[in-house]
Amino acid sequence: MDAPGMDSSRAIDRERAAEPRRVSLRFRIPYFTQWGQNLIVTGSHSSLGSWNLHQGLAMVPHHDEELGELVWTAQLAVREGFQARYSYCVVDDKRNAVRREAGIPRSFVLPDGIPNGSIVDLYDLWQRVCCHAVLSVTQFLETPSLVALVRRLVLPLPAAMAPSSSKIVKGFMLLEVRVLLEAGTMNQHLSLRERAIQAGMAAVQSINKTFPTYIYFLKDLRGEVTCELGDGRKLSLDSTWRKPSSLIIVSDGHFKGDLWRGAGLAIPVFSIRTHADVGAGEFLDLKLLVDLAVKSGLRLLQLLPVNDTSVHGMWWDSYPYSSLSVFALHPLYLSLEAMTERLPQELQDEISQARKKLDLKDVDYEGTMKTKLSIAKKIFHIEKEAAFNSSKFKTYFDENKHWLEPFAAFCFLRDLFGTADHSQWGRFSTFSPEKLEKLVSPSSDHYNLISFTYFLQYHLHSQLTEASEYARNNGVVLKGDLPIGVDRNSVDTWVFPTLFRMNTSTGAPPDYFDKNGQNWGFPTYNWEEMSKDNFAWWRARLTQMSKYFTAYRIDHILGFFRIWELPAHAVTGLTGKFRPSLPLTQEELEAQGIWDFNRLSEPYVRCHTLQAKFGDAWSEIASKYFDEYEHLCYKFKKEYDTERKILGAVSQLEDSKKQEQIKGALFDLLRDVVLMRDPEDSRKFYPRFGMEDTSNFKELDEHSKNVLQRLYYDYFYHRQEGLWRENALKTLPVLMSSSEMLTCGEDLGMVPACVAPVLNELGLLGLRIQRMPSTPGQEFGNPLEYEYMTVCAPSCHDCSTMRAWWEDDEGRRIRFYKDYLGMSESPPAQCVPDVARVIIEQHMKSPSMWAIFPLQDLLALKEEYTGRPANEETINDPTNPKHYWRFRTLTHVETLLEDRELIFSIKNLVESGGRGTKSLENGFESKMKL
Repeated sequence: MDAPGMDSSRAIDRERAAEPRRVSLRFRIPYFTQWGQNLIVTGSHSSLGSWNLHQGLAMVPHHDEELGELVWTAQLAVREGFQARYSYCVVDDKRNAVRREAGIPRSFVLPDGIPNGSIVDLYDLWQRVCCHAVLSVTQFLETPSLVALVRRLVLPLPAAMAPSSSKIVKGFMLLEVRVLLEAGTMNQHLSLRERAIQAGMAAVQSINKTFPTYIYFLKDLRGEVTCELGDGRKLSLDSTWRKPSSLIIVSDGHFKGDLWRGAGLAIPVFSIRTHADVGAGEFLDLKLLVDLAVKSGLRLLQLLPVNDTSVHGMWWDSYPYSSLSVFALHPLYLSLEAMTERLPQELQDEISQARKKLDLKDVDYEGTMKTKLSIAKKIFHIEKEAAFNSSKFKTYFDENKHWLEPFAAFCFLRDLFGTADHSQWGRFSTFSPEKLEKLVSPSSDHYNLISFTYFLQYHLHSQLTEASEYARNNGVVLKGDLPIGVDRNSVDTWVFPTLFRMNTSTGAPPDYFDKNGQNWGFPTYNWEEMSKDNFAWWRARLTQMSKYFTAYRIDHILGFFRIWELPAHAVTGLTGKFRPSLPLTQEELEAQGIWDFNRLSEPYVRCHTLQAKFGDAWSEIASKYFDEYEHLCYKFKKEYDTERKILGAVSQLEDSKKQEQIKGALFDLLRDVVLMRDPEDSRKFYPRFGMEDTSNFKELDEHSKNVLQRLYYDYFYHRQEGLWRENALKTLPVLMSSSEMLTCGEDLGMVPACVAPVLNELGLLGLRIQRMPSTPGQEFGNPLEYEYMTVCAPSCHDCSTMRAWWEDDEGRRIRFYKDYLGMSESPPAQCVPDVARVIIEQHMKSPSMWAIFPLQDLLALKEEYTGRPANEETINDPTNPKHYWRFRTLTHVETLLEDRELIFSIKNLVESGGRGTKSLENGFESKMKL
């Protein structure tokens, strides 16, 4: 018989046994911080702040004498079943992000079988994403030919580090390293070698508190061993903990193997021509391009943005970088016949007739859009009930309703009011969830219009997903494009107005593309507001992209360091300023003898400048556009004091040639300033780009010229570097950690010195275009000297093709031919196939991770495809803000698939350039037989 109280004691034991087990997690990471900076752990679990930096887990620093580093630690009590994604972040004393890790967040799942009261230590390293890390991004290489896996190695803990209690299982250390494996070698296992394998690389000989230098090696069933390259690794186990570990998990980075290089082709979807498309390339046409890539040994297919741009309802919407929505896909790329399996004969005939009518040399944007939407609405009335009742649609709608419902409502209101300018929508100008709920209510009279948008986007999603999966299954990376801005009249500015500075415009300062700079018209971002929810809008945008793409290009990545910001009334891009930037203060200028701020910051219009611009007509121009405020000194009348006002006035003139002459001259006078006053603080100033060319500057005294020249150079080339670096390190890691896509940046133009080091630190690929070298003083880049962490190309969509520049610029052609190709004779006037082959071969042999060629440049390998005038193959003219994006290849992809000669030429260049296989140019062969 049990003693009294035994039943209650057993009940307590049963209750305790039923309670979830508790485990202590101890985070540890070596990282050097500046004074006033701290480290936190931020993650998906509520105990880590649910990604809110202000609620993240604070860490405590101590100096590790054996490592010689500052080591940060934190402890967290968790329960059985705990799992989270997490990363580390450097914050200031107000918990604002100073620097974020690159790469995707870590994933942790508490292992099964960990006894109650155990301690699990997480030994992490700050993720800077080296080239090996970039190579093994999971989705990027999750193809039949290359796979990135995490390999684990389990070792017993040293006796001094393991728990002594018999109630707790013996301690273990789990080393994790990410490995890139080729198909057929999946059975390789990870080990530590007990003797030196390569000279200078010591291996682990024993497991004590402090490891000796060690390396990993892979061994397959045949006994073939692949050793890590480079210096050995170091690891110091923490001796500051009071309680011993039950399990140590060491995130040991990436296996340092040989560097893989690949080649790809670039083409906008609208430029593709197949026998099946209607008016423009379609998402399903990408499958044929994947086939072409596979046959040619190419591993990547790069596109321009594919988001909906239907703002104006005309050909202006052909501009693919002016997004109506950063989530919605463009109906231009819809395959009509793929929308239903029961297409009536009359619709089949209508599609066939449209295909013939729209099979033009260039894209007829308006005709194609009108035709596709008209036929899609007819299919909608046939298929809507079946589609909306399908489980696939219901899943799609549930996953996308957060953006799909506002987008459908916006399209309805745009068409109802006849404009996408939501400031003209009366009470609907301001977005609210309550208004949205009424607009998309199934009981509304207009619900058919709302649900048609759902139907259209569902089919676009299905078709792009089909193409994306086809590319992945065939080992081809599909690379998307992330525009730097959104249209001023977009769904995003309607729903999230506080995220944008609507009184400004984005652009680029004068550069290779345009001597007057560029004005793209997009509002700039309010980064301070975006940071309040950990950049949720950006993270959602990247998550959406990752549904379709395994790599992406950040358009104008310089905008994440600083953006060229213009007032909303500007037309050109010349009178902008960098945001963020440190302006020149009035006190700073006065201290150096600069004081006439009105003279310097207002247009310098004098009698002699008017005479120089307009000749005998100067007095007529002066009386119409100017007021004389002092003798022979003039200022613009209020109705003409901005570029946009001038443009509106001169556009009324009947003589178009006179229009351009007067507009150009008045623009020059309006921009004739040395300093631009900050509209939000009149005591702050910004140097005008190219101020030395202005009359205002030329007529200054020598002292003022010298002071302003020095300040100008400092402002543009030195003063901002630290600020811009920190700005990029706050924003870019958010993008990179939002998905597992490979991240590439378009870093052309006026590139600050801080850009290359930041891209290198984050493991972000830069762009190298041979005609736009990144090295000052060079006329052309040398592909053989490019860095590994780059994408190289002879041309891109923003410049003329390889053939076009060769044929249009004789002087550069001669210099390139003799100085860069080493030829002594005169170059041919045309870019004949032999010339094209040499240029492409240069790029194939470059160290760049990717060599990506516009399809037009690859077709130059065969004379048969060069009959079209070369200048017609250019996709964009950056100097023209209203350029019509309509280029289409003349040759059907089906024809190219049958051209064995072309395919052989491309494949031979790929293979001779060492692309598509691992490159062994690291100084030694890393494989051996034991």
